[in-house]
Amino acid sequence: MKLITAIIRPEKLNEVLSALYEVEVRGLTLTRCLGHGGEMEAVETYRGSTVKMGLVEKVKLEIGVSDAFLDAAIYACMHSARTGEVGDGKIFVTDLEKVVRIRTGEQDESAVTPLADLSVEVQGSAA
Repeated sequence: MKLITAIIRPEKLNEVLSALYEVEVRGLTLTRCLGHGGEMEAVETYRGSTVKMGLVEKVKLEIGVSDAFLDAAIYACMHSARTGEVGDGKIFVTDLEKVVRIRTGEQDESAVTPLADLSVEVQGSAA
């Protein structure tokens, strides 16, 4: 099991959510945040003072998936969030040691992704 953390542009959120839904990745957590990567710092004038705005708005998605869904979820995030410009974001993948669904007590893979159809195909990926 893996935890995918994707940091993306806010304006790409709907496209990413749609792409994840298409590959049957349903559960995620969304956080609006500020961050700084390779983007140019914006300079704004506020009450007569010049201020460097070093942080930009981002959206952080945290997605717990079984190994069978990992490549499809990464592909969906990467291709739907990409604009080709600096600041498109990053995807981090970390191991999950244990997952428990509070409502049912299901554990591990059955708690993170549906197991009915694991035949999710990653189109265009070079695996």
